[in-house]
Amino acid sequence: MRRPTPDPVLPGQESVWDYPRPPRVEHVDRRVRIVLGGEVIVDTDDVVRVLETSHPPVYYLPIAAFAGGALTDGEGSSFCEFKGSARYLDVHGGDETRPRAGWNYPSPSPGYGVLADRVAVYPAAMDGCTVDGVTVTPQPGTFYGGWVSPDIVGPFKGEPGSMGW
Repeated sequence: MRRPTPDPVLPGQESVWDYPRPPRVEHVDRRVRIVLGGEVIVDTDDVVRVLETSHPPVYYLPIAAFAGGALTDGEGSSFCEFKGSARYLDVHGGDETRPRAGWNYPSPSPGYGVLADRVAVYPAAMDGCTVDGVTVTPQPGTFYGGWVSPDIVGPFKGEPGSMGW
């Protein structure tokens, strides 16, 4: 399958087609806030994002920044060819529980060590996720956990027809 034509990039935007493969990890000066069950379960400016070709950024936040009891061990695991073995976490807020809505790399592959004490969440499973006060939308599909904001353009992996990208 051919690589799709990237969407036009306007001033202040990034194209996911300019992101690298293997993925790059970077600290960013952003504030991330996540709400579940009507409660803020995390609000932090200690933010790392992972950038990978064709994917919107995935934000990783310190485990310690989450409200007490917001994260518990979930069922299952997965493997990323770059970051290594991930464990899933159930995410709790208010009276809500979202099974396997977060993940973490407890012993990441070399080059991704900063992710060891951080968690990413699927924005589709939360009541709301914001980056610098802007509400994000989930990356298309059900497997990927990218956060789409107005400053990110695609097309994105996970959209119909993107399986072979």
